[in-house]
Amino acid sequence: MKKRKTAEELRSHRWFGVSDLRSFSQRSRMKQMGLDMIDFAGKPIIAILNTWSGLAHCHAHFKNRVEDVKRGVLEAGGFPVEIPVMALPENFVKPTTMLYRNLLAMEAEESLRSLPIDGAVLMGGCDKTTPALVMGAISANLPAIFMPAGPMLRGNWRGKILGSGSDIWKFWDEKRAGEISDADWSEMEAGIARSDGVCMTMGTAMTMTSLTEVLGLSLPGASSIPAPDANHRRMAAECGRRAVDLVWEDLKPSDILTSTSFDNAIVTSAALAGSTNAIIHLIAMARRANIPLELERFDALSRDIPVIADIRPSGKYLMEDFYYAGGLQALLTRISDRLDLSQKNVLGGTLGDALQDQTVYNDDVIRTVQNPVSSAEGLAVLRGNLAPGGCVMKPSAADPRLHKHCGPALVFANYNEMAAEIDREDLDVTPDHVIVLQNAGPKGGPGMPEWGMLPIPTKLVRQGVRDMVRISDSRMSGTSYGACILHVAPESFIGGPLALVRNGDLIEIDVPARSIRLVVSDEELEERKAEWTPPERIYPRGYGAMFSAHIGQADSGCDLDFLQAPGTVPEPEIH
Repeated sequence: MKKRKTAEELRSHRWFGVSDLRSFSQRSRMKQMGLDMIDFAGKPIIAILNTWSGLAHCHAHFKNRVEDVKRGVLEAGGFPVEIPVMALPENFVKPTTMLYRNLLAMEAEESLRSLPIDGAVLMGGCDKTTPALVMGAISANLPAIFMPAGPMLRGNWRGKILGSGSDIWKFWDEKRAGEISDADWSEMEAGIARSDGVCMTMGTAMTMTSLTEVLGLSLPGASSIPAPDANHRRMAAECGRRAVDLVWEDLKPSDILTSTSFDNAIVTSAALAGSTNAIIHLIAMARRANIPLELERFDALSRDIPVIADIRPSGKYLMEDFYYAGGLQALLTRISDRLDLSQKNVLGGTLGDALQDQTVYNDDVIRTVQNPVSSAEGLAVLRGNLAPGGCVMKPSAADPRLHKHCGPALVFANYNEMAAEIDREDLDVTPDHVIVLQNAGPKGGPGMPEWGMLPIPTKLVRQGVRDMVRISDSRMSGTSYGACILHVAPESFIGGPLALVRNGDLIEIDVPARSIRLVVSDEELEERKAEWTPPERIYPRGYGAMFSAHIGQADSGCDLDFLQAPGTVPEPEIH
């Protein structure tokens, strides 16, 4: 066990504890804010990175919840400092929050490094805020704990329970088919998201906060607590208290994260039928910790893990039900033989310690391995001449008949072309077609937007078709479902094979065999590649230009290359 730090060993001591001119200046500026030495001197200074904003809908409670975190820090003898960082409200940021995940990660890292900070509480939850804050904290490598936003309450419409995201897709198709009126749709808008918190389905937000808990960076049980529950306020205060102890104990992300803790996260994601977005984020987070993580690891660990969380979009319940059934810690007891229980967490104990006395209270919501929600895997990684760098699919959320399929391609060169054509009554398409969207990847989107749940053509929706094979180099919302093949790498914008697909080409997928194949000869593909013209760059300046020049592909985590570069950034000079 590490020796506890002394006050003189605090990082903030370099700013405030030295008797020289610069420390005089820095102490005087603290006093300018009405503080006295007793408030901050010799105490761990805890940065509370808060992703609240007036448009951060899922984090609306953070404006108040930060006060609970501060209370905890003060109770434990620390000094809390709230630092606003970039909010990434999933529904409002265009073209996609994924464009800015790495910018928030940079802001988090540099805020922690450049300021007199000893430890941190990371307040996030909405899709990209969790991986971004964690990536930044890993790179800064100061003691840190993640405080999840928590899921919102169940949606409700005319006695029906609604899940944000998942039911939007389902009822939108019903509206397109003429089964739902405009008045019905308007009523649904007011009932589908009715409290603070992130989507209460197993979308990207709940997947990533759950996996961050499994990685050991959150308090055990924290991710499952609904945002409006009083237990959430208590958890926030405990995060503040624990952050202070983390500093004294000098327990950092590098002391917690290992390749095996990421294996635990992958296994858990499979049991949850978690969002396919988790693949990109986990790879990026692992590589920030200098842990190599490849797509093959996801496929290998997911193959024999049944889906046991009966949560939408792969199941029927919502996160509120999951919490009452025992939550994530209870689910982990059901797959404990597939986990390494010796992995550390922010409490200084192990995953096994945290699972002691955890109980499942509802076997319908949290199933047993012998009685799963689905025997189909929650994740499959496919490879072939169409995706030499791999692509991903969620078999448990797709119509089983489409796990093996061969059909002609219907190709759209970009999202706008698809949107303009998909509702045409004379569109030449059948249920056997494979819809292909090009130029929707990291560079082509730009930012790899969540366009992957491509709409089923309206003429087919009216015929009762509710699923068909769709392929793109984009992502899709974790609340989505269907036979959607995503993250095709390399992307079409840089000349990947997806750019060479033409209308009518046969595409063959075989999920059990993990293969995806464009039924076109190598010679023909070489000829098409020689004729291919690279698109013009999208961003001439600013962050977008930097992003486009340095962004990696989906199979490498979509991080900026210079943020993945090895080496330790030195502590800032203090003058």
